Amino acid sequence: MSRILLVDDDLALAELLGQLLELEGFELTMAHDGQVGLDMALAEDFDIILLDVMLPKLSGFAVLQELRTKKQTPVLMLTARGDEIDRVIGLERGADDYLPKPFNDRELVARIRAIIRRANTPLQERHHNNELALGDIKMDPTRQEAYCNEQLLMLTGTEFSLLFTLAQQAGELISKDELSEKVLGKKLMPFDRSLDMHLSNLRKKLPERADGRPRVKTIRGKGYIWLP
Repeated sequence: MSRILLVDDDLALAELLGQLLELEGFELTMAHDGQVGLDMALAEDFDIILLDVMLPKLSGFAVLQELRTKKQTPVLMLTARGDEIDRVIGLERGADDYLPKPFNDRELVARIRAIIRRANTPLQERHHNNELALGDIKMDPTRQEAYCNEQLLMLTGTEFSLLFTLAQQAGELISKDELSEKVLGKKLMPFDRSLDMHLSNLRKKLPERADGRPRVKTIRGKGYIWLP
C-alpha cells in the first residue's frame, strides 16, 4: 500500500481527498500547516507528498526547498488555477509535477499513480540497461545516482530519469513529446512547462565540461540532443 502525505490547510478539501484516496487503496497521512508537513516528510518515508502552495507557518515552496536539501521524495504541488508563477517556482525548487485547483478526482489519482510507478520502477527495467558512462558522467540506474568526475550529483528522481534518457540516446534528437512520455509519464500538453523546468534544473546541476561545450543542445520547436 502506497503511503501519501497530504499537506493542505483546507480542512474540507483534505477530508474529501482523504476519503477518495483511501478508497483508491492509499494510506494517507495529513498535515495542515507547512511546518508540521515538513517535520513529517523528514521523519517518515512516504511514496509521494501532495503539497499545497498556500500554507500557514511555512509556504509550500519553503517546505519543498527545505525538503530537497535532505530527501528526494516525489512531490506533486497543488497550485491555484491559472497561477503560472506558482507552477514555475514549484518546478524550479524540485517538484515532480503540479496540478491546478480545482482538479478532477480521476486526474489526481492518475497523476499520483504515474509518479509513484515512475519512482518505484527501477530504471534498468524501464531502459533495459545498467550502468552508463559518457565522458565525465557516470550513471547507476539501480541506485538512481549520477556522478560527474566521481562527485555525486544531487538530482531528483525526475532529473535523473531525464539525464539517463537523454544520455542513452546521445547524439540523437529526442522530441519533447517523447521525453514527456518517457520521463514524466504523461503526454505533453500545450503551455505545460514541466519538462522545460526539469531540464533547466538539470542543466544547473551539471558541471561545465572541460572544453566548455554545452551538454544538452536545444533544437527549438523539435526537442533536445545530448552532445557526446
